[in-house]
Amino acid sequence: MNKKKSILITGGAGFIGSHVVRLFAQNYLNYQIYNLDNLTYAGNLENLKDVENSPNYKFIKGDITDENFINSIFNKYRFEAVIHLAAESHVDRSIKDPLAFVKTNVIGTMVLLNAFKSCWQGAFENKLFYHISTDEVYGTLGQTGLFTETTSYDPNSPYSASKASSDHFVRAYGETYGLPYVITNCSNNYGRHQFPEKLIPLFINNIINEKSLPVYGDGNYTRDWLYVNDHAIAIDLVFHKGLNAETYNIGGFNEWKNIDLVKLLCKQMDIKLGRLEGSSEKLITYVKDRPGHDLRYAIDANKIKSELGWQPSVTFEEGLNKTIDWYLNNKEWLDNVTSGEYQSYYTKQYS
Repeated sequence: MNKKKSILITGGAGFIGSHVVRLFAQNYLNYQIYNLDNLTYAGNLENLKDVENSPNYKFIKGDITDENFINSIFNKYRFEAVIHLAAESHVDRSIKDPLAFVKTNVIGTMVLLNAFKSCWQGAFENKLFYHISTDEVYGTLGQTGLFTETTSYDPNSPYSASKASSDHFVRAYGETYGLPYVITNCSNNYGRHQFPEKLIPLFINNIINEKSLPVYGDGNYTRDWLYVNDHAIAIDLVFHKGLNAETYNIGGFNEWKNIDLVKLLCKQMDIKLGRLEGSSEKLITYVKDRPGHDLRYAIDANKIKSELGWQPSVTFEEGLNKTIDWYLNNKEWLDNVTSGEYQSYYTKQYS
């Protein structure tokens, strides 16, 4: 399992990516881990301070849509495996600027696929292109049912449409060129180091600062929640034990309506901040719904559970409690992110 291997992890300075980079760099000392990130607004090298000086870790700043640059690093480092996490991922941003999502999520994936194919010229033994996707490609569910690996794609936002397209291209390269791949589709992630535009860190920060908590529509949209540490462990398992050309859905077996999640978050925050019970709930403000808002996502993760032995390590309440504690104990990180100061870290460390 720990045979020497050169691995490219794209988006490794982002939320999920930084957890995957850390896990691989710490657990597989004989692997050479290359973290490629363009350090756009959600990429933060402060997330990886604990491994940045590891001898088996190297950071590369670059854009996955830059074909010449990507070809040059493949030729230089001869990556035997790619774990592709780099993506634009915020639905609200995709509604405002859909072309940015097409560029990064579709064109960027194509550039990586072409570079990988060109680098190895069909000599794909012991090689792997691992593409991380989302449950949002499946569209929306009613009150019942679960997304499985064979659920038909039915994306409803520019973000999910761009991810669906990239999934199709990965499979097409497998069929057309014999390129070895696996795909995983995950549910909503949460945990430490998440950029505070997503619901949980945004609301933690707003509660700390006693700002309003904007809840879309009636708050009854339902999501499955996956603790990011558990997701990184699942990626490790799929990378090492997943079967070629297979898809694995990764979910937390944790369905929550948005409003119930927000109320639980408010309750836990009031306790931790020493505020009167119900204080934070008063900050909840219902706002106009966003276009194309999917009613419910819910993943059937029994395939990865039965075939690879993975299952979540924490309940949502436990994971949320750990997540809140991390943000409260790392106020400097949160302040740096919300102020934009974190973006100077690369210059300080690597210039």
